[in-house]
Amino acid sequence: MFITLEGPEGSGKTSQVPPLAAYLEQEGFDVLVTREPGGTVVSDQIRDVLMNLKNVSIVPRTEILLFLAARAQHVEDLIRPALEAGKLVLCDRFGDSTLAYQGYGHQTDLETLRYLLNYATGGLKPDLTLLLDIPVKVGMERKRKNDSEWNRLDAYEEAFHKRVRKGYLELAKLEPNRWQVIDASKDKEQVQEAMRQVVMARFKQ
Repeated sequence: MFITLEGPEGSGKTSQVPPLAAYLEQEGFDVLVTREPGGTVVSDQIRDVLMNLKNVSIVPRTEILLFLAARAQHVEDLIRPALEAGKLVLCDRFGDSTLAYQGYGHQTDLETLRYLLNYATGGLKPDLTLLLDIPVKVGMERKRKNDSEWNRLDAYEEAFHKRVRKGYLELAKLEPNRWQVIDASKDKEQVQEAMRQVVMARFKQ
């Protein structure tokens, strides 16, 4: 099974991945944890370019293509082989991030992005996507307080991040069987428990 975590900045999804993975391993699953952009040597190098605050000259079209290049390598080198080997893949962000950030955030044509995403991933889509939803102001303040990595995308204006959050919620409505929205404004333990319940319920279907 391929499970992805999505969410606006400060949703806490990255910190929720390790305990979720540990829980799933205790339940008997062979879990591969990875992230985007990144996951492979090549993809991590692209990540360095994308996230560097010095690269403010990167335009949305370049940003899109770099994310897709990193994802293509990630899928072929790591994700698809792991799925074929019967592993449960738990990924911090995937293609829906491109639709939310570059599509809704940068207001790029969504159908064009979907076509490019399909090409980059070879048609691979998650079986389950957990959306850790949080209001923009709360999320950004949480990120500042936690001294988290502050990258080039974080530095976009608040209106951009509001479009991203709205985009995520619209994407979730379009595919309710794949998406599960979780209130990430609650404390970490409550969020983790909600995630575990959703994942285990999926295996019982």
